[in-house]
Amino acid sequence: MKKEIVKVFEEQKVRSVWDKEQEKWYVSIVDVIAVLTDSPAPRNYWKVLKHRLIKEGNETVTNCNQLKLTAEDGKMRLTDVADVEQLFRLVQSIPSPKAEPFKLWLASLAKERLAEMDDPEIGINRSLSYYKQKGYSDNWINQRLKSIEIRKDLTDEWERCGINGTQYASLTDILTATWSGFTTKQYKQHKDLKTEGLRDNMTNMELILNTLAEAATTEISRVQNPQDYDENINVAKQGGTIAKEARNSIEAKIGRSVVSKLNAKQLKKLD
Repeated sequence: MKKEIVKVFEEQKVRSVWDKEQEKWYVSIVDVIAVLTDSPAPRNYWKVLKHRLIKEGNETVTNCNQLKLTAEDGKMRLTDVADVEQLFRLVQSIPSPKAEPFKLWLASLAKERLAEMDDPEIGINRSLSYYKQKGYSDNWINQRLKSIEIRKDLTDEWERCGINGTQYASLTDILTATWSGFTTKQYKQHKDLKTEGLRDNMTNMELILNTLAEAATTEISRVQNPQDYDENINVAKQGGTIAKEARNSIEAKIGRSVVSKLNAKQLKKLD
C-alpha cells in the first residue's frame, strides 16, 4: 500500500510516498532539487545531473524508481523518486547550503513516521522540545502547538474534499491574504524572512488570528462540503473573512496593526 503525502521542508513542499509494505519513504527527486538549489527549472537540473551521474557510473542514484505523483496541474504523472539512502547520495552531488539540514530532515522521516503512528504524543513532545531549545516563550509555544493541531485538521479536511497536495499552498495563500492582506510570500518579505517558516515567526496575536482563520475554514467546509477547488476557494475566503473581522475589531481598540514586522529573533529579544 502506497500513499502520497506532502511533506514540508522550510516552507517548501516535498512530495513523498510511504510504502507500508517496505516500510520506507520514496521522495520526489525534482522536489528535493527545488529545495536544495532554488532552481527555476528543477526538472532540467535533474536531467543534466542524472546524465552526468550516469556517465560517472553512479548507478546507486540513477537507478531510481518512478511513481505516479500529483503534478501542478492536479494530474497524476510518473515522477522519479528515491528512497532515503539514495537521496543521501544524491545530496552529496548537489552543492547547497541547505544540504546538512536537509540530511537531518531526511534521516528523521521514517523514524518519525513509525514512532508517531504508534504514539502521536511523540510528535507533540518533539515539537515542544524543539521550540524550547530555540528560546521561545511558554506562552508562544502553547499557541504554536495548538496552531499545528488546527492546521492538521484543515489539511485532513482538504484531503477529504479531494484537494491535492499542490493546491494546499494556493488555498493557504488565499486564506492568509484574506485576513492579513498578504500572501505567504509577501508576509515573509514583510518580516524580512528568507528560508525561515512564517508561522514560527508570528506573534501570539498573529498566530491566534491565523489559527482562527484555519479553524473557521475547517468547520465551514464540514458544513458546506465543497465539491471542487473553486468551491474550496470560496470556503477559504469565508474562513479568512471571519479572522479579518476579528482583526479589524482588535485594531480598532488598540489603534495599531496586529500584522507585525517582528520575526522570531526580534520576538525572543523582547521576551
